[in-house]
Amino acid sequence: MQLKIMPKKKRLSAGKVPLILFLCQMISALEVPLDLVQPPTITQQSPKDYIIDPRENIVIQCEAKGKPPPSFSWTRNGTHFDIDKDPLVTMKPGSGTLIINIMSEGKAETYEGVYQCTARNERGAAISNNIVIRPSRSPLWTKEKLEPMILQNGQPLVLPCRPPIGLPPAIIFWMDNSFQRLPQSERVSQGLNGDLYFSNVLPEDTREDYICYARFNHTQTIQQKQPISVKVISVDELNDTLAANLSDTEFYSARSSRERPPTFLTPEGNASHKEELRGNVLSLECIAEGLPTPIIYWIKEDGTLPINRTFYRNFKKTLQITHVSEADSGNYQCIAKNPLGAIHHTISVTVKAAPYWIVAPQNLVLSPGEDGSLICRANGNPKPRISWLTNGVPVEIAPDDPSRKIDGDTIIFSNVQERSSAVYQCNASNEYGYLLANAFVNVLAEPPRILTSANTLYQVIANSPALLDCAFFGSPLPTIEWFKGAKGRALHEDIYVLHENGTLEIPVAQKDSTGTYTCVARNKLGMAKNEVHLEIKDPTRIIKQPEYAIVQRGSTVSFECKVKHDHTLIPTVMWLKDNGELPNDERFTVDKDHLAVTDVDDGDAGTYTCVANTTLDKVSASAVLSVVDVPNPPIDLELTNQLDKSVQLSWTPGDDNNSPITKFIIEYEDTIHEVGLWHHQAEVPGTQTTAQLMLSPYVNYSFRVTAVNNIGQSLPSKASEQYFTKAAEPDTNPTAVEGLGSEPDNLVITWKPLNGFESNGPGLQYKVSWRQKDGDDEWTSVLVANVSKYIVSGTPTFVPYLIKVQALNNVGFAPEPAEVMGHSGEDLPMVAPGNVQVNVVNNTLAEVHWDPVPLKSIRGHLQGYRIYYWKIQSSSRRDKRHIEKKILTFQGSKTHGMLPGLEPFSHYALNVRVVNGKGEGPASPDRVFHTPEGVPSAPSSLKIVNPSLDSLTLEWDPPSHPNGILTEYTLKYQPINSTHELGPLLDLKIPANKTSWILKNLNFSTRYKFYFYAHTSAGPGSHLTEEAVTTMDAAMASRQVDIATQGWFIGLMCAVALLILILLIVCFIRRNKGGKYPVKEKEDAHADPEIQPMKEDDGTFGEYRLLSFVSSASF
Repeated sequence: MQLKIMPKKKRLSAGKVPLILFLCQMISALEVPLDLVQPPTITQQSPKDYIIDPRENIVIQCEAKGKPPPSFSWTRNGTHFDIDKDPLVTMKPGSGTLIINIMSEGKAETYEGVYQCTARNERGAAISNNIVIRPSRSPLWTKEKLEPMILQNGQPLVLPCRPPIGLPPAIIFWMDNSFQRLPQSERVSQGLNGDLYFSNVLPEDTREDYICYARFNHTQTIQQKQPISVKVISVDELNDTLAANLSDTEFYSARSSRERPPTFLTPEGNASHKEELRGNVLSLECIAEGLPTPIIYWIKEDGTLPINRTFYRNFKKTLQITHVSEADSGNYQCIAKNPLGAIHHTISVTVKAAPYWIVAPQNLVLSPGEDGSLICRANGNPKPRISWLTNGVPVEIAPDDPSRKIDGDTIIFSNVQERSSAVYQCNASNEYGYLLANAFVNVLAEPPRILTSANTLYQVIANSPALLDCAFFGSPLPTIEWFKGAKGRALHEDIYVLHENGTLEIPVAQKDSTGTYTCVARNKLGMAKNEVHLEIKDPTRIIKQPEYAIVQRGSTVSFECKVKHDHTLIPTVMWLKDNGELPNDERFTVDKDHLAVTDVDDGDAGTYTCVANTTLDKVSASAVLSVVDVPNPPIDLELTNQLDKSVQLSWTPGDDNNSPITKFIIEYEDTIHEVGLWHHQAEVPGTQTTAQLMLSPYVNYSFRVTAVNNIGQSLPSKASEQYFTKAAEPDTNPTAVEGLGSEPDNLVITWKPLNGFESNGPGLQYKVSWRQKDGDDEWTSVLVANVSKYIVSGTPTFVPYLIKVQALNNVGFAPEPAEVMGHSGEDLPMVAPGNVQVNVVNNTLAEVHWDPVPLKSIRGHLQGYRIYYWKIQSSSRRDKRHIEKKILTFQGSKTHGMLPGLEPFSHYALNVRVVNGKGEGPASPDRVFHTPEGVPSAPSSLKIVNPSLDSLTLEWDPPSHPNGILTEYTLKYQPINSTHELGPLLDLKIPANKTSWILKNLNFSTRYKFYFYAHTSAGPGSHLTEEAVTTMDAAMASRQVDIATQGWFIGLMCAVALLILILLIVCFIRRNKGGKYPVKEKEDAHADPEIQPMKEDDGTFGEYRLLSFVSSASF
């Protein structure tokens, strides 16, 4: 039975049949246990093309395994290499590796050649590749004398390198004497052959140390070419040199040497051919000269360039395509273009292929009597030839084996026996290389064995695949069964997948997948089994992920990463920046769940990733940090289109620091009038980099630009060049022109002067003009400078004038100004208001009427009327006192007004005056009026003294503001019981001339509440409240104490308590029997005094809840 495990996997159906997978007979890359007899297998060998360092010993590797352990032999250049005859050659013990000791004596060149290793035991022989040994070489440059190169400015130049041929080829680069790499660009670059190409030369290319270096990496040596001197001269220098000997017509033209269409420096002609091997990097090169410097473009004529494998190098002069295949063959075109023309070159590419495997032969393990096959398929361009060897000998001359039949790339075996064991070699070769593969046929009869360690513990994250290994061996090929649990049946559910190598897969492992699994292997020679254990763990999750952040440069940012994990697993959390380690910077701090970055700068921008690792899983979450800041200042300010009154300003924006620029602010400085002071000129959108600015005459402008983004404003740019505009007449006249007199006989004309920017030229003056509005006078004018006020004297009092102020300078006048009306100075009014009448509205308010004065008598701007009023006499006290006068002003032309806040029952006097801008006019005759009575204020105080058993004495002071003649006092009072309930309210009238009163017939030891207020004819005023308690009789108090201490009284109280207890017990018993015990609820006999209205009809009493306020007022 032949044995081979295929790489595909089989999924079991959901039937009831046990889950048994019959594997294919052939096993891909079968590993036979080393304790079993098997032919040799090469495990390690040196590369086919082996370049050695001649300064070190030569080590040619050849390692193999087998049972019995194989012996080794070598051939050199096709003949047996007897290592025993060469004292410098030894073979590593237990190995076929050769060590050639050339460090003590001998030369590496002596051992150049083709080596092949053979590993042999009783079951066959395996051979290595042909290993070509060559020592590396780093030859010196040949000495040569290089003449200085003199070129005209703009000409092309190629500096040859031509390095010596080394092994492996050298790496070429150009440097100067200071070992500094020469700068390269679209104009100057190094070709694939190492030459240095100049599309055109410039004077700065002049130097004496163009040096080509060749670095031989294998020997770590660098060789140097002789320096090349280049001198670039201009056309003028060349013409000056030749001027003495050449006519004018023979001079060089600057244009002809400096401008020309492109031509190719390499490759030559219009077409070329390139051949490359499959899998290599295809490099195509086009370098052109011309002036201006040409730009190179690439296309594929019959297709498109592969997106993911195409790269441009050397400023697009080199096209590289990685991992080329036959599909990349075709015509590639490079195009060189400059403003004077274009040229193209076509490169025909052919992709050849050294042999490559389609199906490589694999080891076969067969049991006696089984059939099998070895397949060796390869491809290439041209198609490779397949040849077979057995044990290192061509199969055509090898001993005959009746079980073997060769059919091209396949060897078919039938009814094999133990003598059929051997090692077969397949060789696929064409002109570009060869492939050699060893594959053995091993005929064994072995019972099953399981190679996976017993009781292996597998730990898997929930909802992930679980793979339980059951590596096995046997011949014939065993069948595999899996069981779960100690007494479980063979697995047959469709959730399981059994791979052909014996592995059991649970595609989505759940918590209930935990348990013990048993793998059983059987063939006709026996049976083997093995137990493994599976544990399912909770997945690691990031429950709080870092969030995208935008921060300003210099600030602090924090990322949070909270992890939840299986309690039996220990996670490690690490932070990455752009998939690399965090910078080694103290500004980065990691603390438990947070990463903090302080003093953020531009370099901190990027993607920050939190990675949580356990031994079983790894999760990550990322957030992007964008570092923003105010923009960098604009640069390169330039003024163009300079006209008399406009100019175009252009600039280059600075870096926006990751926050788009929203607008630009343009400011100007006038270095003639306001040096160092910048003014706002204009704003333009952030997408605009030019602005047409309107200018004023006679200003020496400097401009600067500030960029604005969402973070803020940039620093201002550097100032632009200065631009001085021509002088012109003023565009505007002064503003805020006014005419007001400061005295009755003058007119003061004022204005806001023009600033230097508005003057438009030198010699700024003002033409001040005025005339009376209502007369026929001509305009009177004066010219003034450096002032903003002019005083006209000798004017009539308060006469309207027309005024105008016009600006002028040395160039001319501003436009005709607008006329403004003003007035000459005011004087005090001459007449008092007449017919003053007073109407008393109530005891605190009066209304006053008067007649307006004639307008001419006002002699100024009417401001309004002013009432002076004062209290002259108290009607209640009948004493005359002078009270400070009060003033009320009524704006405009009003002829009436109200006087609020008057005191009741008082005599007042008042007069009225007219007011203008100068002051008040004469007062009208005094008018006297008096206010009616009002209600009094509360009595000034209330005291309760001399308490007795049934009486209390009340003493008080009259109201401080009687507001009339007191007619009487009212006293209301009511008792308060021990539960603070109010009793009936009693009312008592007391004559107005009394200041004390004895209240009799009161209950002893009782608290009373009193309400006390005064009356005038207008009614009752505010009240005071107070509380007091009558006293207790001493004898009665003594009797009460004696009763409480008598024995009979104590016994009586105990009896009452006992009766109440018995009554409660009876009630409880009746209630438990279901009966109802009627209880009459007692209602409160006294209503809440806070919600009871007073019984009196005058309504002057407040509510009881106001007591605290009133009591505090009475003391």
